[in-house]
Parts: sequence; structure tokens; C-alpha cells
Amino acid sequence: MKIREEIIEQGKYYHIFNRGVNSKIVFLNIENYKFFLLKVDKYIIPYFDVISYCLMANHFHFILRAKEHIEFQEIKFKEKGLHSEDAIFSKSIGKLISSYTQLLIKLIKEVEPYLNHLSKEFM
Repeated sequence: MKIREEIIEQGKYYHIFNRGVNSKIVFLNIENYKFFLLKVDKYIIPYFDVISYCLMANHFHFILRAKEHIEFQEIKFKEKGLHSEDAIFSKSIGKLISSYTQLLIKLIKEVEPYLNHLSKEFM
């Protein structure tokens, strides 16, 4: 299912998963897991019931049920497309993945100069 093209229906169950590119580790330490779960609380819990989940070093799985009733507070939706009310579920999943990806990019940029230095020393 292409998450941005399919409409997630209220009351239905979904298996959401993602993994690192080439199965690379995406949770580098316990703090990464905690950060990810805080983002789940922010972006997923308002729109889904979490039935089960599993976070592994290189990927994650969630079984979610889209909530039947959601209170929208002064949100102006477009009639169709990604910014419509129908897309709120897909958009919340996208925000979760995007926010965690941004953290990983930041961490890699902080570590990269040291990795480049080490690789040159070993050559």
C-alpha cells in the first residue's frame, strides 16, 4: 500500500512497518527508542489505537486501528488530496517517520566527521 495514495479508513486495522536502508540499524541506542516512542505518542496515539508493536534495531512493526472518532481542533482541511481530512491518518504516519528520519540525519552529521577521520587512518 502506498501510504500517501490509499485512504486509511476509520475502524480498520493496519500493519505499518519500516526498516533501515539495506537493513542498516536505525535505533542506535536506548535514547533513540525513547525518542521514537515519544513521537509515536505525539503523532500516532491521537489517530490510532496501538494494538501491538515491535521495535528492533533495524526496523519496526505496528498493528494499528484507525480511531472511529477524532476531535479536530480548528484544523482547516482541503477538500481533496494530502491535506484533506481523509488523509489525516496517512499524514500522521508520515510525520512519525519523517521526524525520526530527521533525528537520524542529525546524528549521522554529528558522527560523520569522526568516521571519515577514522577511515582515513585505517587506509
